[in-house]
Amino acid sequence: MPLNYLPVLIFLGIAIAVPLVGMLLAWILRPAVGGKIKALPYECGVDPEGDVRDRYSIRYYIIAILFVVFDVEVVFLFPWAVIYDRLLLFGFIEMGIFLLILILAYIYVWKKGALEWA
Repeated sequence: MPLNYLPVLIFLGIAIAVPLVGMLLAWILRPAVGGKIKALPYECGVDPEGDVRDRYSIRYYIIAILFVVFDVEVVFLFPWAVIYDRLLLFGFIEMGIFLLILILAYIYVWKKGALEWA
């Protein structure tokens, strides 16, 4: 019976050895010192402005939430378009009401100035 588990043990040994060998090779081959450039918060070539821990404006979060809300609502248009031929007039009126509410919400947000970035 224990001999039947030999392939499982071999596979388990390989599964443990491969990551360990990879980590050991990375530790041996990596440079010892990162340097001044590695200590910067960003490595994209643009010097950072201000402190990394500065707070974001609430406008950033409002725009992000509005994007998610409008994006999710637009996703509802796809299933409706797929079965549009089966919904007939009822589906057309229902989606018209949905789009009207969506457009009114967008106009409200626009008039309130929530989409202004600066």
